[in-house]
Amino acid sequence: MVNVAVIGTGYVGLVTGACLAEAGHRVVCADRDEVKIGRLRTGVVPIYEPGLEELVRANAEAGRLRFASDAAEAVASSDVVLFAVGTPPLANGDVDTGPLFEAVAEAAAHTRTPKLFAIKSTVPVGTARKAERLVARALPRPVKVDVVSNPEFLREGSAIRDTFEADRIVIGCADPEAGERLAGLYEPFGRPVQMTDRESAELIKYAANAFLAVKISFINEVANVCEKVGADIRSVARGIGADRRIGPHFLNAGIGYGGSCFPKDTKAQLRIAENVEYDFQILRAAVHVNAMQRIRFANAVERTLGGSLAGKRVAVLGLAFKPHTDDVRDAPAIDIIRLLHDKGADVRAYDPVATANARRHLPDVELFDEPYGAIAGADAIVVTTEWPQVAALDLDRVKRLMTAPVVLDGRRAFEPEAMRARGFRYVGVGIPAEPASGT
Repeated sequence: MVNVAVIGTGYVGLVTGACLAEAGHRVVCADRDEVKIGRLRTGVVPIYEPGLEELVRANAEAGRLRFASDAAEAVASSDVVLFAVGTPPLANGDVDTGPLFEAVAEAAAHTRTPKLFAIKSTVPVGTARKAERLVARALPRPVKVDVVSNPEFLREGSAIRDTFEADRIVIGCADPEAGERLAGLYEPFGRPVQMTDRESAELIKYAANAFLAVKISFINEVANVCEKVGADIRSVARGIGADRRIGPHFLNAGIGYGGSCFPKDTKAQLRIAENVEYDFQILRAAVHVNAMQRIRFANAVERTLGGSLAGKRVAVLGLAFKPHTDDVRDAPAIDIIRLLHDKGADVRAYDPVATANARRHLPDVELFDEPYGAIAGADAIVVTTEWPQVAALDLDRVKRLMTAPVVLDGRRAFEPEAMRARGFRYVGVGIPAEPASGT
C-alpha cells in the first residue's frame, strides 16, 4: 500500500486515482476547483465514464479515496505525487505547460520529506527535465525528489478497463531506483512495465497517438478511393487487417477522429518537430485528411438530398466524439452540424449524454435527449456517433417518422444491406451504392 496524491481531478486524474484506490492504495485527489471537490465528496462525478461513479463512491466509502482542495495537505500525506494537470493546446500548436509547472512548483514548496513526482500529463519532450530543475528551486529545504515521466494511454469510454488491463505501463526515469518505486505502485495491476529515459517516455505518448491518427486518416483515404472505383471499404479493411503486420484495429472508415487527445497531440507532435526544424510530412497530411473528411461528409449529405439543403430537415444522431462519453471536444459531429447549418439545413440533433456539453457549441440547433423527436419530419438521418442507442433504434418507427427514408452513416452504426432491405436509402463512407459481390 502506497500513499498517493493525484494533482488534478480531470479525466486522467480521477480515473487514475479511483483505480489506484481500488488496487489498495490510499489516494487523495487534489484540485483547486472547490466546487468540483465538494461534489466529488458527495459522490457526484463531473464527467461521464462508464463505471467511474461507482468506483469513486465505493473507494471513498472504504476510506481509500478522498478529495482535497488544498494541495499542501495532499502532498504532505503522500509518498508519490502524480500530476494529471491539463495541458491545453495553444494557438500555434504548442502545449500550455504553465498549469503543470505551477502545480509542480506548488507541490515542491510543500515537500519536506523525500518523494517521487510522476508526470502523467501529456507534455512535450524535455518537460520532466525542466520540472526537475523547477523542483530543485522550489523545495523549502534539500530533500530527494525524483521526477519521472509516466504517460497515460486511456481511451474515453473504456478508461477503467484500460487502466487495469493496460497494454504497457511506460516509466521514464533518470534514476532506475525511482522507476522501480513507481513500478511498485502499479504492481497490483500485473501489467508489463517498460522502463526508459524520460525523453523517450514523453515521445512514446505522442508517437502512439500520431501513429493511430495516421492509420485512421489512411483508411479514410482508401475509403474515398473505394467510392470512386466501386470497391467496398469493408472488404478492403478486412483484407489488409488480416495481415499481422497491419492488424484490424483503427481500420473503420468514417468521418475521422476527434476528442481531447488525437487532435491536440497530433498538432503538438507537429510543433515538436518544427521546433527542431523537421517537417513531419506524413502526420501533417493525416491532420489535413481528417479535417477534409468532415467537409466531404457534409458535402455528401448535400449531394444526396438533391444538391441543396435549403429547407431540408436533417436529424444528426450523435454529438460526442465517440460512444460512452459526453466529451464533444473537437467532435466531428459539431463541425458537420455547423457545415450543414451553413448550407441551409434545419438541423436537429440527438445524443444520449452529451447534449448539455454540446449546447454551448450549437446555440442555434435544437438538441434532443431522445432520438425520435430529432428524427420526426427529417428528410435524412446523419449518423455521427455509433452509440448503441442509435443501432438499437426501431427502424420501422424511424421510417414512419421521416419524410424520406434516407440515412447517411458516418460511423457504420448500421449494416448497409439490412438498411436497404428495409427500404432505406443508405449512404456510407467507402460503401458502394449497391452491395459489392462477395461482401
